[in-house]
Amino acid sequence: MTVKWGVLGTASIAAGCTIPGMKQAEGCELYAIAGRDEKKVQKFKEEYGFAKSYVGYDALLADPDVEVVYIPLPNNLDYEWVMKAIAAGKHVLCEKPIALNAKEAEEMFSAAKEKGVILAEAYAYLHSPYIKSLKEDVTSGIIGDVDYIETAFLTQGYEEDIRLYKELGGGAMYDLGCYCTTMILTLVDSKPVYVKANAEMSDKGVDLFTAGIMKFENGVRASFNVGMMLGVGTNGRHDRLYIHGSKGFIKSSVEYNQAGELKYTVVSEGKEIERCVTVRQNYCLELEQMNRAIMGKESPHVTPEFSIKNAKLIDEVLREI
Repeated sequence: MTVKWGVLGTASIAAGCTIPGMKQAEGCELYAIAGRDEKKVQKFKEEYGFAKSYVGYDALLADPDVEVVYIPLPNNLDYEWVMKAIAAGKHVLCEKPIALNAKEAEEMFSAAKEKGVILAEAYAYLHSPYIKSLKEDVTSGIIGDVDYIETAFLTQGYEEDIRLYKELGGGAMYDLGCYCTTMILTLVDSKPVYVKANAEMSDKGVDLFTAGIMKFENGVRASFNVGMMLGVGTNGRHDRLYIHGSKGFIKSSVEYNQAGELKYTVVSEGKEIERCVTVRQNYCLELEQMNRAIMGKESPHVTPEFSIKNAKLIDEVLREI
């Protein structure tokens, strides 16, 4: 059985990550592509093999054969087009962050529930067996009781990019920080007690570099650093994860959303263990999971409750800066 996918937009993440994942994923039919530029839409159709193409997003949503829509639009457009897709009776996979605040997220998931369709937030890396392995090590007690988690995601600066504009939902926190907050929330099964943050702001009103700390009800503290500040015109990137416990620690420098043979180190009571996890393309894993959810075989891996919890945490960070 296949699921007919429509892609609402010709963004770079769709071209470079999600559509290649669709081509690899079991049960995905590349049915329709829509965009505002006719030449670009036609190029996508020919290059990736979509059966249909539409100029304008409404036209795709009006196609009764489209079962599920993937939305990789600028952050400020997500709410509008997710709600329109839901109203059209489509299942929706929306690129992260799904909303610009928790209120929007709650309204979107409520609308999906009322309409009887699935709405899921696209965090491809959360579908990775690498993350599953990390979580299993944390919950197994191999490093004892966790008391501190640190993670970072830094990329190069941008000369010109939608991420630089506040009116488009730009900024490091929305683009990169959401990875760090979801990683922390995946590893810590507790509610935040407090959140503190600070940021370097651009002249356009977006955060270029943001640092935050938080404490949870179970006593775990966490910190993160995110930023678009490693130099313009470079290939600079820095990813880090460190989890400290009463018996040892886990450390990883694997970049978010990677595939291949991924390694991290566990140090427990003085003994060092190297884990190696084989990971397929994360977007492929995400799409296959969405297909199974649509078929009624399982629930979405990234739940509405998790997405709303993360949106509330990001709201707290942004209020601080």
